[in-house]
Amino acid sequence: MKDFKAFALKGNILELAIGVIIGAAFGKIVTSLVNDLLMPVLGLLLGGLDLSALQYTFNGVELKYGAFLQTVLDFVIVAFSIFMFIKGLSLLKRKEEEKEAAAPAVPEPTNEELLLTEIRDLLQHQREDQRNRP
Repeated sequence: MKDFKAFALKGNILELAIGVIIGAAFGKIVTSLVNDLLMPVLGLLLGGLDLSALQYTFNGVELKYGAFLQTVLDFVIVAFSIFMFIKGLSLLKRKEEEKEAAAPAVPEPTNEELLLTEIRDLLQHQREDQRNRP
């Protein structure tokens, strides 16, 4: 049980779970975008054509190629939406990295600077000792 708990609570597993949940919610948004906004406009532009209603009957078997075309179109729109979302996140991340890179880095002190600092501190202690003597 202890090993399972360590596995389940690893950062990667939690990030994956969060990604799946957000992805599912994002999928619903994109599906609504396709079904409720884009397809009615596309149908209007195509003269009221409903892709999902397209079918071909062959020897009593219905081949619903319209539903397939609708699913392919949904996929393309979902893939493009995710691409744009990821591209936007990458742009924000790149800007943040550039901002961090532009910040002046504090250089490490050289050996000479460390030695001079030590000498300064010793001299200050000597002066304080001389002032404190009666």
